[in-house]
Formats: sequence, structure tokens, C-alpha cells
Amino acid sequence: MPVTGGRMRSPLAVHVGLLAAVTFGVPVAAGAQVDVAMSPDAEGVTRAARDYLEGFYEGDSTKIVRSISPTVVKYGYYVPKGDSTYHGEAMTFAEMLNYVRKVKARGRPVPASAPRQVSLFEVLDQTATAKVVAWWGTDFLHLAKIDGRWMITQVIWQTPPRP
Repeated sequence: MPVTGGRMRSPLAVHVGLLAAVTFGVPVAAGAQVDVAMSPDAEGVTRAARDYLEGFYEGDSTKIVRSISPTVVKYGYYVPKGDSTYHGEAMTFAEMLNYVRKVKARGRPVPASAPRQVSLFEVLDQTATAKVVAWWGTDFLHLAKIDGRWMITQVIWQTPPRP
């Protein structure tokens, strides 16, 4: 019998959860909680992750403020051109706001063909985890319900792996 989060799940519960995920189009990662789609908070977590992605894509600081806690901790890894090793870099909330304002000022929207994938891994009543795939790479998000609203509190990301 599958075990998830320390709880035993019957095979029927696993199959029902997978069926719901496929039916409603919610990505489910291998080994992930299968009842994420049925969580009453899934919509709020998805909205926060989409606001994060769209905020950076559109240069929309309102979406950033709405979805990200000012105390966020964001750290990422990238491989600079001409290099073969990853380098790490932190980004503060203020730096995020400055970045999206520059995106807006440039006036060049991200192409419609750019990746815009949001996957929920786990949604509990107070915390959640999700993944965003964007043109810059993959971001893993930790969220918390703060004053009744889902907010991103931690992000770790990396650029797409080089071939």
C-alpha cells in the first residue's frame, strides 16, 4: 500500500486521486501527493505561483507584491557564458521589484511560446510546495498561508541544465 507523508493510502484512493488529477489537468509528479487537485487551497497556491511567473514575464509588480512575501528568501544557480560550473546568486524582494520594473520599462513582452508550467507538489492547510518552469529555468517554491493568502516564502532555482 503506498505511503505518503507517513499515512497509508489504499490503492483505490491512489487511483481516484490520479484520475482526478488527469481529469482536471493538474500535473502530478511521481511520488507526489495524489490528492493535491482535491485540496481546497490548490487554487490559491496555483494563483500565487502563476502571479510569480506572470509578474516576472509581464513586469507586473502588483502580481509580485500579491504573491511573494517581503521576507522571501530566493537563491538560484546559473552557468555563465564561457563557464562550465554553476554560480549561485541571491535575490531579495526589493531586487525582484526592481527587476520587474525594468522588464516593464523595456516594453518587450516574453513570447507567448515561452514555458509557463506550474505544478503543485503538496498543498497542506498552512504550507505548500510548487514548481514553476519558465524561460530562465526551474523554480521550486515554498508557500505559506499568511493572513489567509498564499504567499511565496522561499525559492530555489536553476537555469536549464546544459547538454
